[in-house]
Amino acid sequence: MSPAEEDERTLRPKDRLDMLLKWKREICMEKDVEKKAEQKREEAAKTHQGRVAMALLLAYDAIMVNASYFCALWLRFDCRFSMIPKEYLTAFLRFAPFYTAAVIAVFWMCRLYQSIWRFASYNELLHLVMATVITFVAQVAGITLLFKRMPISYYVFGIVIQFVLTASVRFFYRFILLLSSIRQNGSSEEPQSRVMLIGAGAAGQTILRDTRKSQLVHDQICCIIDDDPDKWNRYIDNVPVVGGRDEILLNVEKYRIDKIFVALPSASREDRREILNICSETNCELKNLPGLYQFVTGEVTVSSMRDVSVEDLLGREPIQVKMDEVFQALNGKVILVTGGGGSIGSELCRQIAAHEPKRLIIFDVYENNAYDIQLELKEEYPDLDLITLIGSVRDSRRLDQVFREYRPEVVYHAAAHKHVPLMEDSPCESIKNNTIGTYKTAYAAMLYGCRRFVLISTDKAVNPTNIMGASKRLCEMVIQSFDQKIKDGKARELPALFTHDETEGGCLPAQSSSPKTEFVAVRFGNVLGSNGSVIPLFKKQISHGGPVTVTHPDIVRYFMTIPEAVSLVLQAGTYAHGGEIFVLDMGSPVKIDALARNLIRLSGYKPDVDIQVVYTGLRPGEKLYEEKLMSEEGLRRTQNELIHIGSPIPFDTDEFLEQLRRLMAAAYENEGAIREIVAEVVPTYRPSTKVPGSSKCPEPVEQNPSESALKHLEERQERVVGYGVQV
Repeated sequence: MSPAEEDERTLRPKDRLDMLLKWKREICMEKDVEKKAEQKREEAAKTHQGRVAMALLLAYDAIMVNASYFCALWLRFDCRFSMIPKEYLTAFLRFAPFYTAAVIAVFWMCRLYQSIWRFASYNELLHLVMATVITFVAQVAGITLLFKRMPISYYVFGIVIQFVLTASVRFFYRFILLLSSIRQNGSSEEPQSRVMLIGAGAAGQTILRDTRKSQLVHDQICCIIDDDPDKWNRYIDNVPVVGGRDEILLNVEKYRIDKIFVALPSASREDRREILNICSETNCELKNLPGLYQFVTGEVTVSSMRDVSVEDLLGREPIQVKMDEVFQALNGKVILVTGGGGSIGSELCRQIAAHEPKRLIIFDVYENNAYDIQLELKEEYPDLDLITLIGSVRDSRRLDQVFREYRPEVVYHAAAHKHVPLMEDSPCESIKNNTIGTYKTAYAAMLYGCRRFVLISTDKAVNPTNIMGASKRLCEMVIQSFDQKIKDGKARELPALFTHDETEGGCLPAQSSSPKTEFVAVRFGNVLGSNGSVIPLFKKQISHGGPVTVTHPDIVRYFMTIPEAVSLVLQAGTYAHGGEIFVLDMGSPVKIDALARNLIRLSGYKPDVDIQVVYTGLRPGEKLYEEKLMSEEGLRRTQNELIHIGSPIPFDTDEFLEQLRRLMAAAYENEGAIREIVAEVVPTYRPSTKVPGSSKCPEPVEQNPSESALKHLEERQERVVGYGVQV
């Protein structure tokens, strides 16, 4: 055995590992050195080729610019060299060296030797024209002043021939590539897809040219649609503009279209939605240029086209939020988000974190969601003072502890049960979590000097037909009651609706100053992509081959995206003075049946042929349409034209607070008549179905909450602990 082998055997495992890693690093370094050397050789070769090409082009120009004017002189005298007067020929020959130097200098300054001519375009042509004009002036002035005035035809023909010769050599390669591309396109028997292009503007023309020159795309654009009548019956690169959006369906059949490219980056959302809805009636594959940003940044290529999403079909102008106002409202503040792990709550946390709060507190009962958003924000904002707490808004002790320790200045209350059918089966839980949970959170916010409390509400609170919507309407009435009592200087009259002994904490001290908390609500419609949204359900059903279930063919809903909803919530906080209900102008409602069918088409299937659409009937508590305002509520405009304020409906606050106390008792006793009690408190609540109490809540001993029920509730203070689920 050799000494090296003996040394290797005597090495410890750790030393062997270090040695192996050292060898690996050395091998990698050698490969890197070889790779860099190869790259340098390739770069040197390319540089040498470039210099040779530049030298050849320079020599070509030196010869051709003089040959141009000699040819002009030869043409002037009937193409007979012997007839050229000696004085003209002498002047030409003596001026040739000066003119050659001038031409080379001008061409160099105009970057005619630095351009990549295989990509030559209008800019290179413009530079060449500019250089030709300058050299023409130099030729006329130089030879006339220094030697002799030449014939007019000499100047005219000379510069024309010079331009032709210098331009032809530079654009020859570009022309050859174009012919090759045309030959390749013509040689294929049939393109992979026949395309209709919508949009004859700059973006559309760019897409058209990119489609033709790309070697990876084998689609053929057969016709163009544009709403500008001046472009109809005309051609762009030999492709006809056949008409406006009304001609889409006709020309899809006429030209046997397989794909539709929509290149309308600057079109309004309404126009784009209408055009996409027309296109969705065809069986064509839809591709969409996302927006104006791609056009401005030059990302207008076939590869930048993306599939049309169902969100495009819901088109509405995005909400424009004045982020400087939001920044001033959030910067340097301690902010609490209840339900911070849910769809709305987590997006609130993301946008708040971007505005540099002093501290962000996530409060959620579901630990998995809270953990996910905690990890995301810590990675995205490592310097953010982030506190993640687990707890329920139904637990007044926990709320008191959180508010006492962290003293949040702004609260966004997103914690709530939101699933309509589930709440119809468990109505008491809806009241406990949504209504009483909101009251307890609002009370803690007032008690510990919170400046602003923003409630996340829903359009289902308007004339509710389900217990979830009614519970959210009660939430709105809660924050209006708090606002009214604070403005009247009667905050101490607000009862502490706790399920434990009030002496344990959470009561407004008699010596404390009057609270200044501003309570507002934000009301909006369905949120795309949220937990329980209809679109993920439809996509799942389509992926399984159907059927797609729609409750009713005439059911309609308002839709908005999660970022838009959160932007509205943040903007509402800057407009708040207390007691307002902010309402978003959500545009036109969308038929769920049409939404489902469009989604099937976008997935490449035919509704009722490949995938069936089945109507299952309205679920308990479900309405055909949602309303944004009750008839008693009026609208006031804000600085943002898409955000309005609904005037609050007056009600007897003292009576409501007493009813709320009785409602809480009934909910914690799981009263079967909870819907009837809610209907007494919320006059606009009209249950859509009569649901047997046995399937909803346990049969009560007393149908109406009584003093005995209230007393029994107080006796169970220490045993009642609630649970909440976030939006």
